[in-house]
Amino acid sequence: MVSRAGKVVFFFAFTCFNTIIFKKDSLSTLLLCKPTVFSTACGGRDLFYTSPLTPDTLTTGAGHPVGDKLNLQTAGPRGPLLVQDVVFTDEMAHFDRERIPERVVHAKGAGAFGYFEVTHDITRFSKAKVFEHVGKTTPVAVRFSTVAGESGSADTVRDPRGFAIKFYTEEGNWDLTGNNTPIFFIRDAMLFPSFIHSQKRNPQTHMKDPDMVWDFWSLRPESLHQVSFLFSDRGLPDGFRHMNGYGSHTFKLVAADGEPVYCKFHLKTDQGIKNMSVEEADRLASTNPDYAIGDLFNAIANGNCPSWTFYIQVMTFEQAEKFQFNPFDLTKVWSHQEYPLIPVGKMVLNRNPVNYFAEVEQLAFDPSNMPPGIEASPDKMLQGRLFSYPDTHRHRLGANYLQIPVNCPFRARVANYQRDGPMCMFDNQGGAPNYYPNSFSAPETQPHFVESKFQVSTDVHRYNSADEDNVTQVRAFYTQVLNEGERQRLCQNMAGALNGAQIFIQKRMVSSNLKAIHPDYGNRVQALLNKYINANAASIRLPAKCWHAAISI
Repeated sequence: MVSRAGKVVFFFAFTCFNTIIFKKDSLSTLLLCKPTVFSTACGGRDLFYTSPLTPDTLTTGAGHPVGDKLNLQTAGPRGPLLVQDVVFTDEMAHFDRERIPERVVHAKGAGAFGYFEVTHDITRFSKAKVFEHVGKTTPVAVRFSTVAGESGSADTVRDPRGFAIKFYTEEGNWDLTGNNTPIFFIRDAMLFPSFIHSQKRNPQTHMKDPDMVWDFWSLRPESLHQVSFLFSDRGLPDGFRHMNGYGSHTFKLVAADGEPVYCKFHLKTDQGIKNMSVEEADRLASTNPDYAIGDLFNAIANGNCPSWTFYIQVMTFEQAEKFQFNPFDLTKVWSHQEYPLIPVGKMVLNRNPVNYFAEVEQLAFDPSNMPPGIEASPDKMLQGRLFSYPDTHRHRLGANYLQIPVNCPFRARVANYQRDGPMCMFDNQGGAPNYYPNSFSAPETQPHFVESKFQVSTDVHRYNSADEDNVTQVRAFYTQVLNEGERQRLCQNMAGALNGAQIFIQKRMVSSNLKAIHPDYGNRVQALLNKYINANAASIRLPAKCWHAAISI
């Protein structure tokens, strides 16, 4: 596939256990990785096609030629199946085990491949190889997704969009696990399971439940910023190509001299922001629930390769100490006036997956995958994700998920003391020692890769952060970022969704939350809610479940 700029990325493997060649223009670098999913020797095919050539011989999983794939081996034309019919048992046993656990969040998604190119020097901030010099290119894998829906759900629903990037660098993979929003619903990882449960299905009815959604949001005012963003026009992006991406969290960049700074990552779409109307999103949800997946795939297939411009914001440790709020708070943004966007590079997607399961369903992103020069900040949500993401991958894909070709750090040489486990795909590091330290020529540590030092001088405690100014930035979003038409649509969208919750939850959301942001915000939503409410039935409305709140409506 060739982008509009003429940049080319080819991934080709000529055996299951050989090499990948990455090319951009005249640049060619040999990148070791074994095995790879791109090999025709392993049964790979680019597309459904017809050919005048003689087709391959059909085989079992063990490679045995098959003479008949349409009929069971039975005792007579009407007789029972024979246990010796290994063609059937091989096929059926594999079919019975085709499915792996669905992602608990971000289940519905699309993937693509391409490259990241450095256009501006930021080595004064980071020693990471990916930023090494202007003109440097790094292969990337990207997955876009919705958050709450199942794998078969529509991808045009109102929901944040996942925006995850895997950079295959020479010092290991860097995974930037972001969203299309610069903020999130919560700032403390302890709340994450409950938050996700509130967005999923009711445990009794197995239906989506607006009571659960709005009960949680109205009880956690730190969610107001993200909720307002979600119900604005940007809550319904037109596919995945016309939305921005954000690392969202605060990270650390470390320079070659050891000097660290805090940073945030931004990706601005070069296709321009484009959103859907509520009516169009609803129509597509019923007529084309895979709209966003198809839009991305077809654009790349037609040579209309999407791209994003990559930026960072930088804050020194001294500035962080004096900052007006917690700089690691995931529910807030950094001012672009105080901390302007610094251009870094461009990301281009120019290859579709050859096989969705192999290259997208098995694609695993982990925010703890950070090469030297990029480190974690004290962000509580980021700290929680450092554990949760690799833990869920081990459950979903197995202990050796990093050996799956699309996840393997094929530009780095993996050398450690980890051995064995289910689905070990390589040579298990041969006969090298599996203990450390040892007296032999086994992998040794390199002190210059030690993480940067930082001070921690405070009391260990479970600190409540629920009241850390949850309205100032949301008020600015409502009054300064949105225009009048956008404010009206925000209120209409919110009232339409909030109307599904019980009256006491509606009142709490409006009176205790929206009016605290701005009286106009709360009053508009309440006025719209009043139009939905049947005054004669409102006081006796019950939810479609057997939960009864201990409150007088």
